[in-house]
Amino acid sequence: MYGWIWRHLPGNAWIRALTCLVLMLAVVYLLFQYVFPWAEPLLPFNDVTVDNGMAAVR
Repeated sequence: MYGWIWRHLPGNAWIRALTCLVLMLAVVYLLFQYVFPWAEPLLPFNDVTVDNGMAAVR
């Protein structure tokens, strides 16, 4: 997949590397701004159960 992207980007190696960096930063930005906030209520991270049956022994 990465080879396909690299071959289809315009320019020499430096321009391709800069374009790849910009694309990666854009993907990370989109994930943090839109995808993760949308998915957070659907994930079970806040469904915590604590067993109060036995206290810690010191």
